[in-house]
Amino acid sequence: MKKKTLFLATVAVAASASFGITTWYGNESVYKVDTGFGDGSESDESGYWYSYADDADGGKSAITWPVATGNEYAPDALDPIIEHCGGVCGTFSLSKGTLTYKPFVGIGFNLVDGNQTPADASAWGGVCITYTVDAGATLEMGLGDAGDAAIGYDNPFVTLPKATTATTVEKTWADFKQAGWGSGKITGEAAAAKLAAIKFKIQAADGTTGNFNIMSVGANGGGCKGGSSAIASVSAASSVKATLVNRSLSLSGIKSTASVEVMNLQGQMMLKTVVNGAASLDLSKLNSGVYMVRVAGKAFNMNQKIILK
Repeated sequence: MKKKTLFLATVAVAASASFGITTWYGNESVYKVDTGFGDGSESDESGYWYSYADDADGGKSAITWPVATGNEYAPDALDPIIEHCGGVCGTFSLSKGTLTYKPFVGIGFNLVDGNQTPADASAWGGVCITYTVDAGATLEMGLGDAGDAAIGYDNPFVTLPKATTATTVEKTWADFKQAGWGSGKITGEAAAAKLAAIKFKIQAADGTTGNFNIMSVGANGGGCKGGSSAIASVSAASSVKATLVNRSLSLSGIKSTASVEVMNLQGQMMLKTVVNGAASLDLSKLNSGVYMVRVAGKAFNMNQKIILK
């Protein structure tokens, strides 16, 4: 996506890499969740947000997006949505059609790839999420096609209450339970060891409509509430400034040792270094495009979008 201006924002520190997953904040304009299970290649499909609904079983539920979806790679990519909403947001409309159960829509991301290959996410300890939604929702553990079928599609889940203002929920894997009607039994802890996807699901009575926004997601204890309002409050106090001239990025206002990272919008690390005070980074080896620059120190954190031409 092309930008004409240099965008500056300050953000809370991302979750520790010890979780395996880095807490995703929608208002950082990063389009995928760094699950810790991607291979870092250009074809890496881990962590990208996608939508789904009940149409396969005869439902007619849908999500209406506030802006058009799509990027240069896929027409259904949610990059423009994340840019617009500071998260993944939309308007849902639940329509039963010929369903024999309540209609639903959902938003999710896969841990490893587009084929929903399972991975051991036990180290996450669970999930945190910051969201709004005009109806009750659930956070569901997806085990892939074979794994879901083995438990009769009775996937472990936790309930997320209706929330018209930003609400953060922290859940351990033990909190995830099956409804009990499926043909196979599994605990949340066991499901975490072969987890393929995390899904935010809205399922309610026919005709239910409303809005939702997923603002952050990460591991249990990963600091999801550091998104939205916390980011704004830290921004005013930031002392770090960045100036891009051609392919040279100058950093000022750094008064102690700080880590500096340059990532592309697919979450791939392109450059990482440690500085002590003002510094200048040579970005001449990077391809043209949009990147995120992160600076983290003892008393300051900065996140800045840059455009290399």
